[in-house]
Amino acid sequence: QVQLVESGGDLVQPGGSLRLSCAASGSIFSSSVMSWYRQAPGMQRELVARIGSSGSTYYVDSVRGRFTISRDNARSTMYLQMDSLKPEDTAVYYCYTWVGRNYWGQGTQVTVSS
Repeated sequence: QVQLVESGGDLVQPGGSLRLSCAASGSIFSSSVMSWYRQAPGMQRELVARIGSSGSTYYVDSVRGRFTISRDNARSTMYLQMDSLKPEDTAVYYCYTWVGRNYWGQGTQVTVSS
């Protein structure tokens, strides 16, 4: 059983920064591919970034160069550093992994607005 708990969402002005965290339970964290997804109102959930067990990363084009995904295996925690935030980044951000089945966190709200 895996539990994922996100934190760090907030209201921020355009151009601002936030850091999201995803704390994972279980001993499988270090060997798991971890991802951040987001879902804006009325939109489908979309992949934002992914990090492999070796630290390799992938970003969707809309966030590449502004967001940085990282992981701390000793703390079983994944991060998403979000810089130069735009109103279109407003969404609920979810932590995701697959270990025999899909596991999702409860989500954390990020609102970018002046």
